[in-house]
Amino acid sequence: MRRDRVADAAEGHPVLRVRERAGERDLEACVGVLVQVHKADGYPVNWPALPADWLAGSAALGAWVAELDGRIVGHVALARSGAEDVAPRLWSERAGVGVEGAAVVSRLFVAPDARGHGIGALLMGRAVRESRARGLHPVLDMVCSDGSPDTPSDASAAALYERMGWRLLAVVEQEWSPGQRVALRCYAGPSASGTSPGDATTEGTPPASTAPRGASDNPRSAG
Repeated sequence: MRRDRVADAAEGHPVLRVRERAGERDLEACVGVLVQVHKADGYPVNWPALPADWLAGSAALGAWVAELDGRIVGHVALARSGAEDVAPRLWSERAGVGVEGAAVVSRLFVAPDARGHGIGALLMGRAVRESRARGLHPVLDMVCSDGSPDTPSDASAAALYERMGWRLLAVVEQEWSPGQRVALRCYAGPSASGTSPGDATTEGTPPASTAPRGASDNPRSAG
């Protein structure tokens, strides 16, 4: 099992590692962190009836956790493009390749009391490397929790992605259930050369579109 070791206690810093998610104990710890994130940031927007299944179901290509001094404090997953995913379709249209060439970064979150150590960027970096190792291009969407990317938690997530070279493809509206309409910011990750096929800025972004969703659906989201 590969581990990314970032800091060592011998150097006077907390020990921070990223490793593959493994087993029920990891899932239970991740659910505990997710509860904290939901209370602090409202992510996920719709709390799943079975949060462990919601996390486990996203990991078709892999899932990783971040540990700070041995405690799980963050999570990210990587999955193949699904029929309901908007970001892979937008990227494939601009890149001129099939959606099967995309990998969806999802279920990214960091415990509120563990922020400030660069954990989100570390997890994102791991997901991007794993995408490239499979010959896939990373994409993601983030749910704007109140329909606006100006919410502090949403703005900080968007700033992280853009700081790491991700490019905004479009802002898309979806109706998840009667009376619940959400906005998704769809991003394409940088290529190994630092540019992404189909890169786009907000200028020239396609107009927002609307797609129906089932009442219990909640899309994979990195936000």
